[in-house]
Amino acid sequence: MILDLSSVLSEPHRPIDTSVPVEMDVFQSAQGSFPLKEKSELHLLIEYEKERKLQISGKAEVTAVIPCDRCLKDVEVRIPLDFTKKISVDPEETEDSDELDETNYIDGCSLDVEQLVRNELLVGWPTKVLCSDDCKGICSVCGQNLNEGTCDCEDTSLDPRMSAIRDVFKNFKEV
Repeated sequence: MILDLSSVLSEPHRPIDTSVPVEMDVFQSAQGSFPLKEKSELHLLIEYEKERKLQISGKAEVTAVIPCDRCLKDVEVRIPLDFTKKISVDPEETEDSDELDETNYIDGCSLDVEQLVRNELLVGWPTKVLCSDDCKGICSVCGQNLNEGTCDCEDTSLDPRMSAIRDVFKNFKEV
């Protein structure tokens, strides 16, 4: 969805206070594609700051289906979107660039809401997703989900660099 920012940028600088639907059904990233199960409307407040600078505030909530990092079971993860950005719509604006946010969702007097949501999802994306705190993961030999049952595989996956320490423990083991 594209929002027209001309009413904010032109005199008398009327703010935009609106709610727009999040139209994205699947979040695409370098890690893969993740379906968005539930999406609340994005409440946007866009105000004129000064000298062709805008402040954009937004609130929404998205529920994404992400696989568990240990056992690969699908987990529904609630991701709150709550942001305030200060941006410049002047293409020649270079000073004060460290206090302004970079924008790839503003083009002239148009705001690409979907790109803004995508950027905020990238920032708010969880670094580790677990189905439970005590998730056992999967067997590295046969692929059995260890939360659902055990497997008959031998655990011989000791790192060979640790063999010296293993020998020390074997030699000083109490009998």
